Amino acid sequence: MRAFALVLASGLLALSGNSHGADASAVARGKTLFSTVSPACATCHTLQAAQAQGQIGPVLDEIRPSAQRVLRALRAGLGVMPSYAQRLSEEDMRALASFVSDATGGGTQD
Repeated sequence: MRAFALVLASGLLALSGNSHGADASAVARGKTLFSTVSPACATCHTLQAAQAQGQIGPVLDEIRPSAQRVLRALRAGLGVMPSYAQRLSEEDMRALASFVSDATGGGTQD
């Protein structure tokens, strides 16, 4: 029975479009944060999955960052991008990073 549950869970994960193994609820939370955190990621970045067409930062669909790369940028800032370490919890930063990586098909590490 346990094996069946694991197979079923794997199938549901595949159907959800969540191909990188990220937690579906975290990805959903990250999608919300992408547009609602202040300043919103969507203000600067273009990302199809968020219907964002920012003109300042890199086009995330093109650079396809890994979750680790996004986390580094969120924690420390990057270029003109501010750090979100004081704005978001570690859990929220991880959710946001999972969403971006999942949405872009980003690599597992870089």
